[in-house]
Formats: sequence, structure tokens, C-alpha cells
Amino acid sequence: MLANIVSYFHAYKFTHFAPSTIEKTKNPAQLGFFAKLSALVFGINNPRPTNTKYPRQPFKTVYLSLTQGHRTGTIECWFIPAPQSKGVVAIFHGFSGCKSMMLDHAEALSQLGYSTLLVDFIGSGGSSGHQTSLGFHEAEEVKVCFRYLQKQGENNIILCGASMGAVAVLKALSEDSTLTPKAVILECPFGSLRKTTLARFQQMRIPSFPMADLLLFWGGVQSGFWAFGHVPEEYAKHVAVPVLMLHGGQDKEVSMSEISAMFSNLRGQKEMHIYPDAKHESYLKNYQSDWQHHVEDFVARLGK
Repeated sequence: MLANIVSYFHAYKFTHFAPSTIEKTKNPAQLGFFAKLSALVFGINNPRPTNTKYPRQPFKTVYLSLTQGHRTGTIECWFIPAPQSKGVVAIFHGFSGCKSMMLDHAEALSQLGYSTLLVDFIGSGGSSGHQTSLGFHEAEEVKVCFRYLQKQGENNIILCGASMGAVAVLKALSEDSTLTPKAVILECPFGSLRKTTLARFQQMRIPSFPMADLLLFWGGVQSGFWAFGHVPEEYAKHVAVPVLMLHGGQDKEVSMSEISAMFSNLRGQKEMHIYPDAKHESYLKNYQSDWQHHVEDFVARLGK
């Protein structure tokens, strides 16, 4: 009973962002005894992500409504047009992120001639709400953004997601065969929610049994889905559009076997690049020239 109670609190704190004014829980080594005890029993404080930067180029703020599914609310996006645009790339951030953290992606893609739509998932940045579902319900938001771009007359749409954002893109494509982007760029998506949860326990050197499964169970209950069935490896089997997959060789949160299984399951044109020294991080930020080379080559081949 105690394990269930503790897991319930931890799951809630992990999937529900605290007010942005609350300080994020520090590294355990920096906490005193009572602070450590509180974090152990009640979970860590994870402040709601806020946008701290804005595009340097002219941009338009777009508000989209999510009216169906388990979650409803308002999605805030930034649309950054490119002169003589080749198309538009919709960019989706990772867990505990927001669209301002993806501005470097927008700038790099702008240099390649693409307009961009930077998206705040519900719960983050300028969007409504305070909850995340680790890519499960976020898939509906990917669909809403894609349909919006279609209505604007865009017919050359690329979907780009990092970590949780990549998972949301995979799930959206697996659920809706009428979602037909020109291509997809995926950075370090996890293969299953259970596997990435177990990996986090291993990183913290904490025994995963039974807390990892209890955390998954209660997190899913609180968010309205079966967390053990959130398996992007399976979503990949239904994806037939061209995919560029990027991954870090030193990623401790997403194993190489997960990435390999997802890549193998993709049905269409595909290519993968591994950054041998990279962890679960921004490849553009830390491996800029390689990232730009891989993405530029990939999008250049789309029209051939």
C-alpha cells in the first residue's frame, strides 16, 4: 500500500507541471535530509516550461484549438515564414520542453529554405493546461497542427520531433493514414514508455521493481491511457513516409536496441545516423555540422 501511495505521488509530479514560479527540485546531492525525504515520498517539483526566447525573424503567433480526445485546450504556435519557401516544417519539443528550446532547429531549417511552425504541446509554454502524457495524447496535437498547415495551402509538410515530440509524431502517423507529410525527422524517440522508465531507474541506481511498473500504472491512470501500451516501436510499423532518424550512441535513456527496432519497423524510405559520443541531448546544439549535413542531404533527396 505504501509503495502504491508513493508511486501515485511520483507519477502525478512527473506528469503534472508545478507552477513556473516554483523552484525545480535540485540534484539529490544538493538536498538536505528533510528535502531528500520529501522528494522520495512526494516526488520532485518539475516547473511548467516557459518560453524564454523569441524568434529573431518576423513571426506570427498562431492559436489552434484541440476539441476532441481526452484533453482539450489551446495550442500556441509560432509560424516563421521563409522567403521563397520550399515548404514548412512543424517542430515538436520533448518532455519538459517548450517551443523556444527548438528555435535553433527553426533557424537551421530556415537556412535550408523552409518555413517553420514551432509548437507548444498542451501543458507547456504558451499553450493551456499543465499536464503531459509523454507523447500519447500529444499525438492529437500533431494532427491538429498538420491539418492547420494543410488548410493554409501547404502541400510540402515535414514533421520534426525530438524525444517525446518524435514519439507523438510516430503515434499520430500510426493512427491516421490520411496524415501524409512529405517526410519525418525523428530525434531519439523512446521505443516504449516502460523501457525508458526502467532506464531512468537504472541511471539513478535505484531498483526498478516494483516501483517502475507502479509508476507507469498510476501515471497512465492519471493521464487517461494504458501506459504499458505506449510503444512507439509498434507505431513505427504503420509509418510509410520517408523518415530520417537520429540517435546518440551514449544515450542512457533510449537504448540502441529500441532505436534499431523502430528503424527496422518503419515501412518506407528511411535512413539513420548515430552520433557516437552523443547522449540524450540536442544533436543540433552539440553536433551542429553533422546534424546540418544529415538534414540537408535528407531534405534535398525528397524531391528526387
